[in-house]
Amino acid sequence: MNGLVNNKVVIVTGAARGIGAGIASDLAEKGAHVVIADLNADAAQQTASKISSAGGSAIAVAVDVSNRKSVKALIEETVWRFGRLDVMFNNAGISQTCPFLDVTEEDFNRIMKINGLGVLIGTQEAARQMIAQDHGGKIVNTASIAGKQGYPLFAHYCASKFAVVAITQAAARALAEHKITVNCFAPGVVKTELWEQLDREFMQHGLTEKPEQALNEFSQAILLGRVSSPKDIAGVTTFLASDASDYITGQTVMVDGGMVLN
Repeated sequence: MNGLVNNKVVIVTGAARGIGAGIASDLAEKGAHVVIADLNADAAQQTASKISSAGGSAIAVAVDVSNRKSVKALIEETVWRFGRLDVMFNNAGISQTCPFLDVTEEDFNRIMKINGLGVLIGTQEAARQMIAQDHGGKIVNTASIAGKQGYPLFAHYCASKFAVVAITQAAARALAEHKITVNCFAPGVVKTELWEQLDREFMQHGLTEKPEQALNEFSQAILLGRVSSPKDIAGVTTFLASDASDYITGQTVMVDGGMVLN
């Protein structure tokens, strides 16, 4: 696959850590120019510096994906630095463990604002830039197994990830005439800082008694017998950013070790 993303200009939101950092690092290793976009500017800079130190091309830009003005500024900075935008990864997202009957309007709106509205804004603004360039482009959104099945402790998170799948399909149909493909990938249980947070929340709710119990119990349905790491995701994400995926659009690629079969 080496060379298929060579010199492509790629924004990855939520790239300071976790899956986003893994996506960006793999792309940079294969020759892409990556923009580490994150609400945490310091952490984004650390990730960009790490990639640069390894010989990759990376810059850090602070962004609030739920704020259209901020997203526009991110894209403008990217184009100013690299001349264009080829691929947009709308990866930033948040989650929360909460029993179904306890989810509040505030909980729901907070998660939907980042995970749902953030993907809509990122897709729209990236598409506008790509249409102006008139060379097509790729938009890749981070969905989840929670975008295919509803889980009672993550109802609002599931709603937001179902929204990601819906936005992806709608955008694929809307943007095909501009040679812009739109796809999403759906991880399962990925051992990152996010799952460490969820693991703590399980214990706070009295649902589990010890660290990593939630992670281990939730992972029992993985056919391949283990949780994933960002490295397991990167092969698919780099493929979706590459020329090899030019004839794929509107799809959700499951990268979950076989938790959800559809």
